[in-house]
Amino acid sequence: MTNFSELYRSKLTTADALALRVEDGWTLGMDAALAQTPGIISAIAERAKKDELHGVKVQTLLDVYPFAFYADSSLSGKLNGVSWFSSGGARKAVNEGYADFIPSYYRDIPKLIRSFYEYDAFCVSVSPMDKHGYFSLAATSSYSEAMRSKAKRVFLEVNKYQPRAVCGTQIHISQVDALIENDQSLPVLPPAKLDEVSITIGNLIAEQIPDGACIQLGIGAIPDATGMALKAKHDLGIHTEMFTDSMVELIQCGAVNNSKKQIHRGKSVTTFAYGSQRIYDYIDDNPAIELLPVDYVNDPNVICQNDNMISINAALEVDLWGQVCAESVGTKHMSGSGGQIDYVRGACQSKGGKSFIAFSSTAKGGTISKIKPILTPGAVCTTSKNDVDYIVTEYGLAHLRGQSLAERARQLIAIAHPDFRDELSFEAKKRGIMI
Repeated sequence: MTNFSELYRSKLTTADALALRVEDGWTLGMDAALAQTPGIISAIAERAKKDELHGVKVQTLLDVYPFAFYADSSLSGKLNGVSWFSSGGARKAVNEGYADFIPSYYRDIPKLIRSFYEYDAFCVSVSPMDKHGYFSLAATSSYSEAMRSKAKRVFLEVNKYQPRAVCGTQIHISQVDALIENDQSLPVLPPAKLDEVSITIGNLIAEQIPDGACIQLGIGAIPDATGMALKAKHDLGIHTEMFTDSMVELIQCGAVNNSKKQIHRGKSVTTFAYGSQRIYDYIDDNPAIELLPVDYVNDPNVICQNDNMISINAALEVDLWGQVCAESVGTKHMSGSGGQIDYVRGACQSKGGKSFIAFSSTAKGGTISKIKPILTPGAVCTTSKNDVDYIVTEYGLAHLRGQSLAERARQLIAIAHPDFRDELSFEAKKRGIMI
């Protein structure tokens, strides 16, 4: 019988010693958020700073640690980041030209990894090993299995503060090449500040959500406000890309029990979690939450199997055709597509489903309308005019799906800030959108 503890000790090393194994030209891979390995990457970065490494690339998504390769342009050519999403420090590095970005739908990343990439090492943070020799990948399962399958080596960062997800991706000690221990407190996401606008929008959306619906919430004040407005609902379910604090609140107050779902009944389904310590405590040893790969969780053909699927996401701007930009301000890169279109399509295919794109009507202190005649030149279209369903601001809801261009424009102008409605009407008529 294999002694897993002995096998563990034989592979245990330090971050500095592990970093010495990395060679010029390597490609390293990490999954999203809490799956990332700050100890291992910091040690590798120290070698790069000493000019001991060249041409090393690290793939990331949704960075929650201040990685040196996104913060220090002097490492370019030695240690560079390549982001699947470009949040946090990656955003600045991509815009300044010393990091790269891979456009993709979140659901497609496992397939893209298996089709186009090889990794010299897959680095992942895990909870402590159980008695059977397994490590839980804790709060993230999105594309770890795909990346592990294409990696020559697996490097673990064992952290006692990581939650143990009993219904999530696992790695066995026999699959591991080296590991370090780094008991570092997990990063938390500061709670969003709910202002009058976000509360108003949250209430407008909540009025459209029936008891028994299955929900997906994005990140930020409006999804959080919507979650708080749903506390009076009954028999809600969760099938979501990101598991959030408002979802824990809905579960613990009894609004969510997953009893009406058509698939995974009785379970909350997600592909990763990030937020407060309350979330991490909820996940730990909890069989009621399933953390599953993103190519399953975000597949519109899976999402739509739950009736009354409700998707709530954000945007930076929308034009009068209903085209949604959630990724850039003009040519300035802000983020990737993520799973927005996955859930827009999944919700719209669901029996009784609805998709909401929600945002405040203005930006920069009320000086700029987020509803525009055309998208800002260079802006990335995230959700197409053919996919969009509901657009929501603090001034109401516009239901665009199935509507003519003229009707779309009328509805969008009606929910724009009053200061911009005349200008939008003028532009719509000038462009022949409205007679």
